[in-house]
Amino acid sequence: MPRETEMGLKVAHRMGAAASTRGSNGRRCKPHREQLAPGESLCPYCPAKCCRYFALPIETPTEWADFEYIRWYLLHHRAAVFTEDGDWYLLVYSPCKHLRPDNLCAIYHDRPQVCRDYSTKDCEYEDDWVYDQYFEVPEQVEEYAEALLRKPRKGEGIRSPKK
Repeated sequence: MPRETEMGLKVAHRMGAAASTRGSNGRRCKPHREQLAPGESLCPYCPAKCCRYFALPIETPTEWADFEYIRWYLLHHRAAVFTEDGDWYLLVYSPCKHLRPDNLCAIYHDRPQVCRDYSTKDCEYEDDWVYDQYFEVPEQVEEYAEALLRKPRKGEGIRSPKK
C-alpha cells in the first residue's frame, strides 16, 4: 500500500523492494540507490547527513592574515575547514533544530528554499565524506600555511628548528 513520505513522494512497499533492504540477519540495512523502487525516496534510509551540518564557501587563503581567520574558525566547537576541487569551505557541524528523531523534517511543508532546492539525485547518501584537505584544529592550518607560504608566522615556526 503506498504511503506519502516526507519528500512528498509516493512510496510503494512491495515485497521485492522491502526484501532488498534486509540483510542476511533479517535486519533493515541501507540499500544502494539502484535497489530503490522508481520514485522511492532515499531519506527514510539515510541518517540525514545533509541536515547535520552546513558548509559555506570561503576565500582561498593566500597570506598569513587569511590563515589567521581560518585558525579563528577552528577555535570554535564543531567547526572544520575543508577543500574540494580547489575550493575552500567552512564546515559547521550543527544539526538543524527541526530535524526529528526519525531523521525527517519537522517543518517539511514550511522548510527554507535552500532545503526545497536540494535534491537527492546527487546527495551524500552514499558519500564517505573524503575531502582533498580537512582541517580540524588551528595547528593543522598553521603548519599548512607555513609550508605553503614558506615562511613562519611572526618569525617563529611551529616545528622545531633544524640543527
